[in-house]
Amino acid sequence: MRKTIIHLVWVICFIIILPCSGSDSKLNLTPEEKARISENHNQAMAIRSDRPESAGITKAHVLELILGIAGVASLMVGFVLFWNKRLKTEIVIRKKIEEKLRHSEEQYRSLIDFSPFPFLVTQEERIIFVNPEVIRLLGVRDKDEIIGTSPDDWIAPGFAEQARQRRYQVLEKGKTTEPVELTLIRKDGRAIIVLANAVHIIYHGAPAILSAFHDITRHKQAEEDLRESEEKFRLAFRSSPDSINLNRVEDGVYLEINEGFTKIMGYSREDVIGKSSLDLNIWNDPKDRDRLISGLKKEGVVENLEAVFQGKNGQIKTGLMSARVLKIGNEDVILSITRDITDALRMEATLQQSQKMEAIGTLAGGIAHDFNNILFPLVGHTELLLDDFPDAGSTRDSLNAIYSGTLRARDLVQQILSFARQEENELTLMKMQPIIKEAMKLIRSTIPTTISITQHLNPACGPVNADPTQIHQIVMNLAINAYHAMAENGGELKVNLKEIELGEADLINPDMSPGLYACLGFADTGMGMSRDVMNRIFEPFFTTKEKGRGTGMGLSVVHGIVKHMNGDIRVYSEPGKGTEFRVYLPIVGDASEKQGSRADEPRPGGCERVLLVDDEEDIIVMEKQVLERLGYQVTSRTSSIEALEAFRANPDKFALVITDMSMPKMSGDKLAIELIKIRPDIPILLCTGFSETMTDEKIKTLGLKGILMKPMRMKDLAQKIRDVLDPGEIK
Repeated sequence: MRKTIIHLVWVICFIIILPCSGSDSKLNLTPEEKARISENHNQAMAIRSDRPESAGITKAHVLELILGIAGVASLMVGFVLFWNKRLKTEIVIRKKIEEKLRHSEEQYRSLIDFSPFPFLVTQEERIIFVNPEVIRLLGVRDKDEIIGTSPDDWIAPGFAEQARQRRYQVLEKGKTTEPVELTLIRKDGRAIIVLANAVHIIYHGAPAILSAFHDITRHKQAEEDLRESEEKFRLAFRSSPDSINLNRVEDGVYLEINEGFTKIMGYSREDVIGKSSLDLNIWNDPKDRDRLISGLKKEGVVENLEAVFQGKNGQIKTGLMSARVLKIGNEDVILSITRDITDALRMEATLQQSQKMEAIGTLAGGIAHDFNNILFPLVGHTELLLDDFPDAGSTRDSLNAIYSGTLRARDLVQQILSFARQEENELTLMKMQPIIKEAMKLIRSTIPTTISITQHLNPACGPVNADPTQIHQIVMNLAINAYHAMAENGGELKVNLKEIELGEADLINPDMSPGLYACLGFADTGMGMSRDVMNRIFEPFFTTKEKGRGTGMGLSVVHGIVKHMNGDIRVYSEPGKGTEFRVYLPIVGDASEKQGSRADEPRPGGCERVLLVDDEEDIIVMEKQVLERLGYQVTSRTSSIEALEAFRANPDKFALVITDMSMPKMSGDKLAIELIKIRPDIPILLCTGFSETMTDEKIKTLGLKGILMKPMRMKDLAQKIRDVLDPGEIK
């Protein structure tokens, strides 16, 4: 039975194969294959003939054969049907997969095409795909300018090797690398900075690299701008002349300071970092700090807050502060910028004082003019009366007292003008003793009797080259300064004047020369001064007195006067032990030289005719009497217009013209111009109580012979007239 089935299988296979193959030619069998098949067939038939039942074929055999063939055929048909159904199922599945793959590829392409990031695919060192963003990124017209090029064609030279190594790691080793910064070169040559990432993919069946880019050019530029901005801030922070500091809001601790803070306040960085302003006692007035904190809490910013600070060495600084609260990291800090306005305020005060002095000077000028016009007749008439009463007696003593008082009043006016800086002071050879005594008399009458005054003025102390009014200022300022030091508890003021010799080793400053000096000393038993105060007492406007009791100008004025006279001033003091000032002025000439200001000194006279012009009736009367007493013939006029007409009528009649400066209708200088037009050689003397515009240069320009300051003594007037009329005479 088994053999039968085998035979049937061969028959079925033959039946199946035969229709499929056709003829031998269709099967394309070789002769060897054909012989092997024939041999196998013969063997099969021989096996069958050898069997006992092969003696004949019965119906059972045929039925068995048919049934076997039918069974095998059924099996084959079932197998074919099963296989056909399976193939159809696989085809449907494959189509679904292909459809999904196609849909996925479309989605992928849409995602790539519409992505805001540039994507490209590189295969075998050539770009084979780009999305539209790559076209925009590289600045080309279309993708054809990119497809087929090497990635290195678009990478800056300095980054090409780095990019090649990265592609090798991704493609050959399958490594995933971190994003890297690259510089690409656009078609227009502009460099752009990108953050590039790459991944290994299979593209159309072959390995490839998918690269994505993120343009960070603006971000990098912003970082660079921020870095430059921070660098500029650091540079401005370090080099600013203003004080800049950062303080923590929570406790006011200093986090950072600049060099301006160090220069202004005197503290080093190590002195302040980690400490608060309260620890360092920087606020001179705690109210300033309270105003700052209040403003920051309310507005978050404070601008132009004027505050007073105390430096490391106790120096007082006034600053203009602006501050605001900032967030640095997670911490709130106060950024403060303070401009040192100490010098500016001092200059402003100086300007204000200068303006005050200018106003005082203008007022003093007007007062001086009127006051000198009042004093001039007093001086002149007193001198005339002294001439009328030559013998000693009570009348002459009274006249001498009047004369001395008027001269003192004249000097007082000159002192006012000098203090107001309205006129230059000429230094003359003089002895200081009379000036000191006169000034101390005035001081004695103004200070309380709880302060005793002792004077030791050596009469042998020689003369100095000085201005009497300025010596008077020195004495008054130093005496008043001593009085203020003893005003509360009283004390003793010692004033002394002596002559000393200073050698090379004794010189106080390099501007002084060895020789004899007059030493004027003022010693008090007052409260004394500390070293810091002594270092500043000669500064303008510096004062330790209460507000309203001093301007801080007195000692600075004294210092300036002494320096102008080629001298020096020194101070010696200790707290609680009093103060002594010593003024050193160089002695000039012989100590035996004497000053004279007596009314009865000889006065030169003459007989020439003088044209006298002044709008003040009292002055013109007195001057006419004085000139006539000196022997001159006088033609007087109280109007400059009338004087001009009188001169025009007979110009050769007059040998000299003396005219006042301030007159209505025509001033003295303009009258002089008109007179010189008529007669160019006419000598003219200009007389004035005060004039800030009449300088020596202007006098020469106008052709005047000189200027006389009211009130003048008869001797000075007489001498000036002879100097003008007798210029070649030896005196």
